[in-house]
Amino acid sequence: MADASMLRRWTLAEPIVGVPRPEDFRLQEEPIAPLEEGEALFATQFVSVDPGTRSRLSAGPSYAAALRPGETIDGFCVGIVADSRNPKFVVGEAWAYGGGWASHHRTKGRGYLQKIPASDLPLSLWIGVLGVPGMTAYFGLKRIAGFKPGERVLISSAAGPVGATAGQLAKAWGAGRVIGIAGGPEKARWLTQEAGFDAVVDYTAAGFEAALTEACADGVDVFFDNVGAAMIDRVLPLMKPFGRIVVSGQVAEYNDPNAPGMQGLRWFIAKRLRMEGIVVFDDLKAFPEAQAETATLIQSGSLKLREQRFEGLEQAPAAFCGLFTGEAFGRRIIAV
Repeated sequence: MADASMLRRWTLAEPIVGVPRPEDFRLQEEPIAPLEEGEALFATQFVSVDPGTRSRLSAGPSYAAALRPGETIDGFCVGIVADSRNPKFVVGEAWAYGGGWASHHRTKGRGYLQKIPASDLPLSLWIGVLGVPGMTAYFGLKRIAGFKPGERVLISSAAGPVGATAGQLAKAWGAGRVIGIAGGPEKARWLTQEAGFDAVVDYTAAGFEAALTEACADGVDVFFDNVGAAMIDRVLPLMKPFGRIVVSGQVAEYNDPNAPGMQGLRWFIAKRLRMEGIVVFDDLKAFPEAQAETATLIQSGSLKLREQRFEGLEQAPAAFCGLFTGEAFGRRIIAV
């Protein structure tokens, strides 16, 4: 059993070039210093591994500053207040926060922090479908895409936590058709038989582009992309006039800073398309209402989810690296 008086955290060994490997990370251990006035200490129960973290592990520019060697790796967490010298945080309460790959997190109340309301739902969902991935799906459709009932929605990386949630929300909100792009028959079966997608196109199968064109024969109103420019290029000819593209992730490009950009920009003029990226913390004030709606869908059985749980903080690097090999299927959670 880990010593509760020690902080264990994974740090970056060196800036990463190419596909990340477990040896790119270093596990460090240090005593937890006594709290100062105004601080609280969380004992982390669950931490996520996220594809978007990859963009901060190289020396190049990203939407957030690159991590330096020795800094704690990003990750969203759920934890219990273990000690507090801040009246905002009461010992025993459950909170969601951005604490990284670490056994504990100390805070003065700044940054991403959300008290978890009383519920019979598992705590881990607050860094999954009720956390940043689920809220990215929710606000990507609602705010960025301006989704309307009856519209046809296409989602790449559809078996991931963002994509699977986006597809099911679209169905719950009255989409005319929801099509997913995913890799392998197991993911396709789950998306159609469990998550309610109308069709799934396997990008690993022969004839992918022809199958995608056939599945989208009636056009696409909203393309929710989690992959990157090459996938957007494939979809542009299939978009309907005045279609919208939500740029949520770039999993195909995180490991290659020199990946080619989009080539089919002429379609934006011909079809009057709109494309916009999402950073979901722009919607932070609206999280509680969206989370309540999403929780109701989960409790009613209308929104299905998959979780891949890894036991022990030691598993974080391997779980993270697996995000880029195609083996991941569902939200990857580390039980600390």
